[in-house]
Amino acid sequence: MSFIEKKKRKWGDRRDGVWVKDAPGLNVIMSGLYPNRADCEVCMRDELDITDLLAYIEAKNASGQAHKTKLFHCIVAMMVRVINERRYLNRFVRTLRIYERDEITVSFIAKRQFSDKAEEALVTYKARATDNVDDVSRFILGEVKEVRAEGQPEPETGKKKKKAKKLDDTINKAARMPRFLLMIVTGFVRWLDRWGKVPRSLTHGDPAYSTVLLSNLGSIRCPAVYHHLNNYGTNSLMMTIGTMKKKQVTGADGTTTTRDVVDIAVTADERIADGFYFAKSIKMLHYLCAHPDILEKTFDEDVALQEETEK
Repeated sequence: MSFIEKKKRKWGDRRDGVWVKDAPGLNVIMSGLYPNRADCEVCMRDELDITDLLAYIEAKNASGQAHKTKLFHCIVAMMVRVINERRYLNRFVRTLRIYERDEITVSFIAKRQFSDKAEEALVTYKARATDNVDDVSRFILGEVKEVRAEGQPEPETGKKKKKAKKLDDTINKAARMPRFLLMIVTGFVRWLDRWGKVPRSLTHGDPAYSTVLLSNLGSIRCPAVYHHLNNYGTNSLMMTIGTMKKKQVTGADGTTTTRDVVDIAVTADERIADGFYFAKSIKMLHYLCAHPDILEKTFDEDVALQEETEK
């Protein structure tokens, strides 16, 4: 399947999505009966066998490349490829209509420091047709490095760097407004959000408007947990990634082997697809973990994931 392309907007479309006019009637009716995304959550838990994936990462990093590929980078790349193949995952519901994005964005949160009081920064990766896992790695490593540099004080003044300080100041000033005024402002923003009119300056880089929000809890030695969806924004897919562990697996011939696994928890808006569609999408993640060489291919290269997972 070719990589998702930008579509010309027509009447009824939004800036951030194209109106799916042939969406199943049941899904449309559900969006009227259950208008809040948080009321339509379905949570799926699973365990990915990453033994082959870890071997691939180890060999890749031993090849002398300039950057280090990590498990999280691979999962981001796998999610992009699955979403490109399974386009219903890139949908969202607003005002009794189902829309589909014509871009794939993956968001996650990076801590500026590993401490209780350290601030968090939002990072959003927008996939390009010619990207592969190496491009994902370079982007994430570069963004996280910049985020953590912003959180460090400047040697001369001891103050935060200007970019981070400006954003923090804006948020803190808004939070200190009188309650009645804050209610008016946030209420107006929610109204704009409902009709797809929130300014780009507010939606750009906001994970609430991304295709999928990932939370790498394994990096802080935490298991995968259920994470709710938000009514604000358009994000319909959330996945948490837990810690890696060893597991004894018994094969069909009765032999037992030790495998590396990681637990995941996925929360999705059930109005964008049915359970069978979600289950098959997760099956694709399993296939990619077992065939990590696919990650070397660019996203616009066809690897027949649909056919392989149906075998």
